[in-house]
Amino acid sequence: MDFKDAIRRQANGAGRGCAARLRALLRRGRPQAAAEDGSRDAARGEDGQALIETAVSLPVLFALLFCFMELCLAFYSYDMISESAREGTRYAMLLSSTCTNSSGASCTATAAQVNTYVPGLGWPNLACGTMTVSTTYKTPAGGVGTNIVSDFVVVQITYVFPITMPFVPKNSITLKSTSQMPIIQ
Repeated sequence: MDFKDAIRRQANGAGRGCAARLRALLRRGRPQAAAEDGSRDAARGEDGQALIETAVSLPVLFALLFCFMELCLAFYSYDMISESAREGTRYAMLLSSTCTNSSGASCTATAAQVNTYVPGLGWPNLACGTMTVSTTYKTPAGGVGTNIVSDFVVVQITYVFPITMPFVPKNSITLKSTSQMPIIQ
């Protein structure tokens, strides 16, 4: 009998310990009144901490996100004008003064035609900037050339990239790209 009584006492003691822990956990969930000295539980004093941290960090996060997006847009715009300048020089170098079509008519491209061809290539102008195209011809020695074989065609594009970030003064960046190729036909 002594052995059975000892087991019962031990089981009742373990049960009382679990019940006490359960009561303590349930008490934590209820709002507690301030103690007589005015202090509160430490966890109750940190209720708005996450809200304040979020309010402070979100504007910084959004500012970095918008800066990154504007930077990506500037790199895209530079790539767009670089590719447009290369396409303009390819167009001009293939349509030199010796160019004729199958019926024998001239298909020569002038500088003005190249200047109107380049903006119409269809590249999306996502930044809504302004593009200025300038086409010139040079001799191999560096002088002013004409549209003949062995001269060089130079297409220079100037692009005004507007900065559209919030809380930043309305400024712009001027991007330039130049492409030069020899006229081969």
